[in-house]
Amino acid sequence: MSEVQSPEEAAAFCADLVRTHDFPRYASTLFLPSVHRRPLLALYAFNVEISRVREVVTQPLPGEIRLRWWSDLLLGEDHGGIEGSPVAAELLWAVRTWRLPIDRLVRLVEEHEFDLYNDPMPSLSALEGYANDTASALFACGTRFLLRPSAEIDHVARHAGLAYGLTQVISALPIDTARRQLFVPLQLLEQNGSGQHEVFAGKQTPGMRVAIDQLIDEAKKHLDTALRLLAEVPADVRPAFLPLALARRDLKRMSRADYDPFVPRRTPRLRLLWTLWRASRSPEFRGGD
Repeated sequence: MSEVQSPEEAAAFCADLVRTHDFPRYASTLFLPSVHRRPLLALYAFNVEISRVREVVTQPLPGEIRLRWWSDLLLGEDHGGIEGSPVAAELLWAVRTWRLPIDRLVRLVEEHEFDLYNDPMPSLSALEGYANDTASALFACGTRFLLRPSAEIDHVARHAGLAYGLTQVISALPIDTARRQLFVPLQLLEQNGSGQHEVFAGKQTPGMRVAIDQLIDEAKKHLDTALRLLAEVPADVRPAFLPLALARRDLKRMSRADYDPFVPRRTPRLRLLWTLWRASRSPEFRGGD
């Protein structure tokens, strides 16, 4: 897009981008007041742009150039202007208005350089570091649109992001396997007598299933911690954590004995909206009056 857009057009572009490529997060914003929706969608649209770089390039170098553009933008360095990018315009507006932490957003960009290559995720600690700098950063920044930042809220955001991020890794296994990417920690696989070749073959083995179950258990631990801590922070910020209701639903399904992580699953949008609606009315996630 080369023409200069109005703020309203840029906001609509971001909303459509998130609705198309990250419907769960888009749907979670529907249960927030409109004043909070626009900046959240700007943040989520930025995340879509960053996390989809692997899908739109054929070689790592062009991907690194795209990611560097976003880092330069956030750091205020020469990036060629934002007139052609409604997402960049909306992101900078949100950053200025709510004083989002530039360092966390830059780390989010840098962490996605891992996506451009086919190196396996080496360990659980490395995966948790990745999730902390991506999914946790989104939760932490998103809470700033609802309430002033605090160490307590950031603590919730950390565990929320780890729970959501690990759940996404398991959900995305069919897609990642098809493009020879391994986000399931290689350390977990090897400890259970499995490896990346078995994962890429797309068939469950006992050792690989144990590794997946361990990852599910880790996600559950972080989810339980996040929900416990969420009860101790002001109610006004709780709606920002609505995506956790989806992670809880997914982890329950993944824990079933008949769950096959290699079978792609698409949750009907109506069911997803129903889950979020029910959660939005619960004390866990309901905002203050």
